[in-house]
Amino acid sequence: MAKTFQLRDPAGAKYSIGVLVYITVTYFGGWAAMFANNWIINILGMMACAHGMIIAAYLLHECGHNALFKDNKDNAKLGKVLNWITGSCYGRFEDIRYKHMRHHVDNCDPVVWDYRSFLKRHPVMEKVVKAAEWAYIPAIEIMMHTMLVFAPWAIESKRDQQRRVLTVVLIRGALLLAVLLISVKAFVLYAVAQCVLFTVLRFMDCYQHNYEVIFNLDDPDAVFPHRRDFEYEQANTYSNLLSHRYPWLNMLVLNFCYHNAHHQKPILNWYELPALHKEMGEKVAPQTLTFWEQARSYHKHRVARIYAEEYGDDEVTTSLKEGRAVGVDALSFLTAF
Repeated sequence: MAKTFQLRDPAGAKYSIGVLVYITVTYFGGWAAMFANNWIINILGMMACAHGMIIAAYLLHECGHNALFKDNKDNAKLGKVLNWITGSCYGRFEDIRYKHMRHHVDNCDPVVWDYRSFLKRHPVMEKVVKAAEWAYIPAIEIMMHTMLVFAPWAIESKRDQQRRVLTVVLIRGALLLAVLLISVKAFVLYAVAQCVLFTVLRFMDCYQHNYEVIFNLDDPDAVFPHRRDFEYEQANTYSNLLSHRYPWLNMLVLNFCYHNAHHQKPILNWYELPALHKEMGEKVAPQTLTFWEQARSYHKHRVARIYAEEYGDDEVTTSLKEGRAVGVDALSFLTAF
């Protein structure tokens, strides 16, 4: 019988095992702490659970690239487990992988559902979303993840997933209902942890690309002007390191911030990206953003970003320094439509 779960890079086993242990301890340990009768432990548990989900999301991204194991099926098996941990399991891992591969191959951001048109048709919801975004509540991401539940009934290409989604809703709904009945506090803290997850993911996504958003994810034969254009890809990709002085801090997002290096070699493991970033040297320097420039623009345009496609966005590094970069929402690799 063929061996399963053989690492693509055996030399990095300590990193791969370590990150899996970290996710297990923080996620399940965080859940246990949220039920404790101590508010300090509760808050620490919420933070641990949130970070466990953040790392799980970025490891899912690694599985989507088949970077962890030699066998693609093994990457998919782990990816499906991580998909449940992140709470995005209403969408299939296979769809997450497909959407993300289109992002890499087509050098654009292909999607199906246009939330902007939806909000314009529902002005009351639009006002609620704008108010929530002003208050730093990730309403767009919450709406996108909620749409994962309704996608099989609203999007033609997802029709065949109705039974699967109903099953997931029943299982996950029963688990969350049990949490609510046992401890309202734990339920609320988990909701906060999910919001932290959404906020971190979209903060990292916000300025990593200057790609065009195209509503044709359902068309596998679509032709794009920049498909497999490596120069365009690197020129419109940005590395948003959390810290240049203390590289270990970038592991808080599993080195996802070394984004030019990731697009240079998409199958490279997360722990190898800093070395490649350093090797790329001056070539990647103009594409490297600072944390505080990004944070300032993220804060300034938190409402304008809802309709970012109407504002336009020139070269990101320049417009970030001038406070003009609006950024983009709703392109998380966890929402596969």
